[in-house]
Amino acid sequence: MKKMKGALPSAVLLYAALFYPQWQARASAAEMPYPVMAPVDRYLMSEGAEITLARTAAPRAISDGAEVMVLGREGYRSAAKGRNGFLCLVERSWGAATDDRDFWNPKVRAPICFNPPAARTFAPIYLMKTKLVLAGSSKMHLVGAIAAAFDDKELSALEPGAMCYMMSREQYLSDLAHSWHPHLMFFVSGNAGKSWGGNLPGSPVIAANDPEERATIFLVWVSSWSDGTPAPQSMQ
Repeated sequence: MKKMKGALPSAVLLYAALFYPQWQARASAAEMPYPVMAPVDRYLMSEGAEITLARTAAPRAISDGAEVMVLGREGYRSAAKGRNGFLCLVERSWGAATDDRDFWNPKVRAPICFNPPAARTFAPIYLMKTKLVLAGSSKMHLVGAIAAAFDDKELSALEPGAMCYMMSREQYLSDLAHSWHPHLMFFVSGNAGKSWGGNLPGSPVIAANDPEERATIFLVWVSSWSDGTPAPQSMQ
């Protein structure tokens, strides 16, 4: 694994989520290539294409039985029923922290498949962010609304074992890193990086504290994409 340049920031997307490209992507206001939200149509996909892309987040043994949600003009809706408790969807750019350079990037497409604990307690954060974004909320209002939802218990505490798959070779995580690398993500409440040995020399665990979502996100590389083909063996 090549050494990552620079220090990790205090927050990560999408999940994406989420991502190596996003913690590399902190920028000053003058460097923001996407200062405002693009027209909503640029974030949308056809339903069939979005279902297919969402299922590429995880191996078929998982994603074929998952519920799939697709993005509409007012938020996500269920487009395919599941039978195994997993939830697959395609995250857009606002899965990232609000100070991320790609926060409004309409090209971002990040297939992600949440396991049952994450589907119940972590995915709702992103789904709420999406509704606020599509309703026209500013970044400042978005952060305040999410914090209030946590304080009022509208958003639940993370369940133990919450994790997700991000193994799609078709993912576009940012302008800087594109598909990056297939990986798993684990979600733990609070700032928990040290307890996992995250970011220490030689550790395979990448950790990022995300205060906006009150969680630490741990990323672990896997050796192949969801379709079984080998993945790059170094940072892109």
